[in-house]
Amino acid sequence: MFHVVLHEPEIPPNTGNLMRLTVNVGAELHLVHPLGFELDDARMRRAGLDYREHSRVHHHETFAACVGELVGRRMFAFSQHAETLYTDIAYRPGDVLLFGKESTGLPEDVANHDAVTERVRIPIAEHGRSLNLANAAAVGIYEAWRQNGFEEVDDVE
Repeated sequence: MFHVVLHEPEIPPNTGNLMRLTVNVGAELHLVHPLGFELDDARMRRAGLDYREHSRVHHHETFAACVGELVGRRMFAFSQHAETLYTDIAYRPGDVLLFGKESTGLPEDVANHDAVTERVRIPIAEHGRSLNLANAAAVGIYEAWRQNGFEEVDDVE
């Protein structure tokens, strides 16, 4: 259905939580290296529980390699600096939701890459700074899935 890309994630439980989430919504998870942790980190395993064996996780040494695997798909970069709200997009099966690392978000060259269809943001109250990566990804993924009737849709090329 959907593809979730984490660009250089740093916190193991966030990645473990997203492994679990992607299994539950029928999405695929893409991890762009370097990761800020080892994949066998106990905190990540605990967050992913027994979902790890069911998750569809792709590893990419670079963002360019990730883009190469997802070529032809619409890609939405989640950024607090975007103008378009994530709810203003009409998501389609096969779309890619791209999220940056916990400490700094997406680097400008990734957020503005030619493969990015549009940058989108999740609104935050006046005194807020940012959402936890796993929470932000859950907001975006569930909106995309909601728009598609919460149905498991075969991936489209």
